[in-house]
Amino acid sequence: MGLPLLGETLSFFTPNTTNDISLFVKERMNRYGPIFKTSLVGRPVIVSADPDLNHFVFLQEGQLFQSWYPDTFTEIFGRQNVGSLHGFMYKYLKNMVLNLFGPESLKKMMPEVERTACRRLQGWSSLETVELKEATASMIFDLTAKKLISYDQDNASENLRDNFVAFIQGLISFPLDIPGTAYHKCLQGRKNAMRMLKNLLNERRAMPGKNRTDFFDYVLEELQKEGTILTEAIALDLMFVLLFASFETTSLALTLAVKFLSDYPSVLEKLTEEHEAILQNREDPDSGLTWKEYKSMTYTFQFINETVRLANIVPGIFRKALREIQFKGYTIPAGWAVMVCPPAVHLNPAKYEDPLVFNPSRWEGVEINGATKSFMAFGGGMRFCVGTDFTKVQMAVFLHCLVSKYRWQPIKGGNIVRTPGLQFPDGFHIQLREKTRTMSSQVSQND
Repeated sequence: MGLPLLGETLSFFTPNTTNDISLFVKERMNRYGPIFKTSLVGRPVIVSADPDLNHFVFLQEGQLFQSWYPDTFTEIFGRQNVGSLHGFMYKYLKNMVLNLFGPESLKKMMPEVERTACRRLQGWSSLETVELKEATASMIFDLTAKKLISYDQDNASENLRDNFVAFIQGLISFPLDIPGTAYHKCLQGRKNAMRMLKNLLNERRAMPGKNRTDFFDYVLEELQKEGTILTEAIALDLMFVLLFASFETTSLALTLAVKFLSDYPSVLEKLTEEHEAILQNREDPDSGLTWKEYKSMTYTFQFINETVRLANIVPGIFRKALREIQFKGYTIPAGWAVMVCPPAVHLNPAKYEDPLVFNPSRWEGVEINGATKSFMAFGGGMRFCVGTDFTKVQMAVFLHCLVSKYRWQPIKGGNIVRTPGLQFPDGFHIQLREKTRTMSSQVSQND
């Protein structure tokens, strides 16, 4: 259990520079097995690399377990953020978000996702080099902010994303709230972002009668309903979490996807063939992607599954035991936290042959609908990520525009560090150029 109060927190946060399971978890798995106890940030925690226990935890959400994160995370994301709410309120917010990111909404949104990707790629192709993580994060943030709150950076008096960048840089840091520390900058970034969101909400409230066009309008409509359970504080915290989660996680996945394509030429060739075929089979070569074409991207979805399996962007999913629980001879005391460890599941050689090798074809013939005991890149149970389909649309459309129209080469960077979240500390720079094409199939880039 480590040192008093501190526990094994410092060892837990030790940077990991490999794609493998963190040394902290791996050493303890070898010593104690797939279920062991530790102490993090002053709390006793059960760490689970056991697929059966992980599945049990997700299935028993709201009965034996509930969502829980350390107090420092709650302070950062807001005490009424969606991850800290339970029961009816959580389901209510989840349904609100599904109205925005459900299949019908995504069908309508896809042309804009494609236009945005094509426009950004064309702009990057004129630059000497592009730092891909920063570039894709900017692209996705602008798209998501427009959809959520009709935010346009070019016409804004303040830069909303700058506050999120400050927030992210201190997200995984020692919780010391003193000016100059990363944690203090993180809290200030959140404070400034929340102030901007509140101002934007008030501006929208002062303009009644407008057509319902974005999530802000939907929220205002809910707030005005008689007997509503939604509060302004909960709505603003939800906006904050949605903006953070959508652009930060997807940009990391896209950056790693391009790195894998750079490292595995045969995968790039096969992915390109699939997207070239989509262009060649169109009656109108200048038309944009259709939903039918998107759903036909069999190898692309295999590629995305393999990317997020190895990315392990979320290294731990936390729950709290509501009462004493017996499982496989272990006793989980009431009130103790349980950390489900996705990397240990995704890199289990008993399930995945050569688990550290990038091999999209391992997903051939495998249907993934939600989480399974061996795949939980998007969480599991009732808290399965509501933005999963949105993420897949963004990744698939971006990859379509990239491999069908552009060639690139890595210039520098691409080293991965997990502390414990996935980072590219030295950046991943590429040089991007448009392909010389003989075929007429081009995706329209007109806005």
